[in-house]
Order: sequence, then structure tokens, then C-alpha cells
Amino acid sequence: MSFGRLLAPALLALGAACATPAAAPPGELPIYHVVRHLHTPEGERDPDLTAEGHRQAVLLADRLAEAPPAVIYVSTYKRTVQTAAPTAARLDLIPIVYDPRDTPALVARVRAGPTPALVVGHSNTVPDIIEQLGGTRPEPLVHEDFGDLWSIRSDGTTERSRIDGEAAGARD
Repeated sequence: MSFGRLLAPALLALGAACATPAAAPPGELPIYHVVRHLHTPEGERDPDLTAEGHRQAVLLADRLAEAPPAVIYVSTYKRTVQTAAPTAARLDLIPIVYDPRDTPALVARVRAGPTPALVVGHSNTVPDIIEQLGGTRPEPLVHEDFGDLWSIRSDGTTERSRIDGEAAGARD
């Protein structure tokens, strides 16, 4: 038998194996993480994170380490970029910048994958993002609402937790 006759079936089998995605383990669903940018001073247009915001950004990276995002989305504002920076650096990811005025386009891009995805938003966008990703819409956020992380499974199950590990309030 010639080398070509042996190689052809092996290449076909290899190609089929590579083209077929591995099935997800039972019960494991794609997940989205949504967080509002972390602590900033009130009343500034494009502020940097405060020292507490930077501390919480490192805690966010620690929190997501067990099931790290495959992609990170940030708006054009410094506070979202700085919130995502420790996670992006740890995972060697370059965040994708989105227009915070176009939530439907962001959601379409996030839904297209890959997952898990981390979206860093703003007080006026996070509730819409969560709802449009199929999660339970939280109540409106105010300036002081920093440090919550919403995790949304593909079946719509939404878990709200605190980045610092404290119990989340019952606002959603």
C-alpha cells in the first residue's frame, strides 16, 4: 500500500475531528458576566478609577480566574478599561471596545461568541445589557452601586454577587 493511501484516510479523520466542536459537558451552559465599572469619583465626565476601584478590579480578576472569560468588552471610557485591565492582563486578552450608546450591537456581538464573555458597562447600560443577554433585569443603578457582578447562563438564570465576596443585596 502506498504512503498516499495511508495518509489520505488519516487526514480525513483528523480534519473531521478538528471540524467537530467538542460537546459541552452536561449542565454546562455558555455564560456572560456583566459588571458596572468600578469605583469612581462622582461628577467627572471620564474619571480614572479610585484606589478602591483599582483594588476591586484586581479582585474581579481573581474572581474570574476559575472560569476565565474568553473575551472582554469595554466601552470607550477610562473607567471601563481600567476595570477590565487586571483580568485582561492576567489572561493576555485585548479588550474589544464597544459604543456604549449602542447596546443592541454590543449584545449581538457578545451573543455571537466566544463565551464566557465579560462585559464592563455603566450604571445606565448594565440593566439593559443584562436583560438583552437574557438575564433578569436589575433595578436601576445609582452612583454608589459599585462591585456587583451579574452572571447569566444561557437558560436565563441570573446570579448577582459581590466582587469582594460579600453577599449581594436583594435589589434584583
